[in-house]
Amino acid sequence: MSFEPLKGIRILDLTSVVVGPVCTWRLGQYGAEIIKVESPEGDLMRGLGGMSPTGQHSGTYLHLNRGKRNICLDLKKPSAKEVMQRLVASADVIVANMRPQALARLGLDADTIRKTHPEKIYCLITGYGTEGPYAGQPTYDSVVQGATGMAGLTLKRDGTPTYVPMLICDHVSGEIAAGAIMAAVIAHKASGTGCSMEIPMFETMAAFVLQEHLAQHSFDPPVGEAGDLRLLSPYNKPIKTSDGWISFTVNTDPQVRAFLNATGRSELVNDPRFTSVAARARNVGVWFEVRGAALTGKTTAEWLELFKAADIAVQPCHTLDTLPGDSHLQAVNLISYEVHPTEGRTAAIRSTIRVDEEYAPLQAPSSPRGAQTRDLLEEIGYSEEAILAILAEKAALSWDPAAS
Repeated sequence: MSFEPLKGIRILDLTSVVVGPVCTWRLGQYGAEIIKVESPEGDLMRGLGGMSPTGQHSGTYLHLNRGKRNICLDLKKPSAKEVMQRLVASADVIVANMRPQALARLGLDADTIRKTHPEKIYCLITGYGTEGPYAGQPTYDSVVQGATGMAGLTLKRDGTPTYVPMLICDHVSGEIAAGAIMAAVIAHKASGTGCSMEIPMFETMAAFVLQEHLAQHSFDPPVGEAGDLRLLSPYNKPIKTSDGWISFTVNTDPQVRAFLNATGRSELVNDPRFTSVAARARNVGVWFEVRGAALTGKTTAEWLELFKAADIAVQPCHTLDTLPGDSHLQAVNLISYEVHPTEGRTAAIRSTIRVDEEYAPLQAPSSPRGAQTRDLLEEIGYSEEAILAILAEKAALSWDPAAS
């Protein structure tokens, strides 16, 4: 049986790019019906996320918009605004990541909607919230990485600030928003009341960074410099072998002894600097230098075999080219292939959450703009004559498979 705790919940998805689509994609994984509203120009991530056969379905867009029903509306048109109001009325949850000022102009802000529909759950994902000196400013993932000190972590370690080369702030904030919405749905089931929620990316990711790296400054007065000194060590990186790279970590005393013996440094097993967790914390710089020394005497495969025999946490350090071919990922069928309505054969990434020994079934591929416009207009009460008038006015656009 599928794990669909949100089955029967309709989410009106007024989001684009990454942070909002991550949130609504996750809710869809739990069985919610997601109605994605796009403008005639389309979600920026359709093209921004990279090349595709049609230029309209980047890989990122494909993966973050699976299973969503798509309606395309031009909200500059009065009849499209009426459609939107009917969609709002039909939804249990509204999720938006537009700037608050833009939402207010469209009458799609939390205050306006919940005056008419106090029972709705409204979640706004913003860059900087709606209060404080940064409120209302535009932002993107890389800006948040810089503003929260995330990029600055490598300044402390390597002398140059560096962005994590993935949209980590968008993904983390989107997943946190999804969790908050699920909590609100539980509260609604118990009380029948709605709520207005706000997830500011800057504060969310600042807390994410500081939970680890406030570290010794978590105490007043501080007991040392800020930062997890293990993670900030220049030696905390994948290790070179004779023919590639591996990633491993040793934290417990037995793991450390096994590692030193396996790498031919048995003389350090009883070194007082390394014999306990506390000792290694006091001597973190020299310990990570020992731990991070190149292991070029053997191949990656040989080190993997040796470390796994010693029960050390180790795996090959994959590249983007080698990761899809990882033997474990292939054995559990993380990636499969399907035929997309417009893009031909495409990769599909299944849910990673296993419930009662089953993964959730693969959701439908991401939709072309307006793929479900006609169906949704009919569902919210429009007659065929009214639908034709809306389409003729271009207040809504409907995808035509025959024209693709």
